[in-house]
Amino acid sequence: MKDCIFCKIVNGEIPSKKIYEDENVIAIMDISPKVNGHSLVIPKKHVTDLTSISDEEILNVNNVAKKLVTRFMNKLNVRGVTCGVNYGDSQEVKHYHMHILPNYFLDKEDIVDTDIIYDKIKED
Repeated sequence: MKDCIFCKIVNGEIPSKKIYEDENVIAIMDISPKVNGHSLVIPKKHVTDLTSISDEEILNVNNVAKKLVTRFMNKLNVRGVTCGVNYGDSQEVKHYHMHILPNYFLDKEDIVDTDIIYDKIKED
């Protein structure tokens, strides 16, 4: 879709802090993070929302989320991660995506420069 910000990121028209990419999915750091490491897993094919994504595409997104959760647990030293999908009016960008939010239970951390977090979690 030509006006979709996520499609533009997938096509390289808008820069992003990419932490994972394969033939079906891209994962990037959120530009307005709620916590350090807040990231998005996005199918490359434009799919509007939870009701229009195929089982295969949702499996691709979930498999990437599973990989990233392990990476976040190891590299950010978090004890938990929340994964979530918005739908309807709560979905700001109308392109299906999953939020991954590391949970910092012991110390509430201030949001730090995303470059620091990016260096820790980007794909080696």
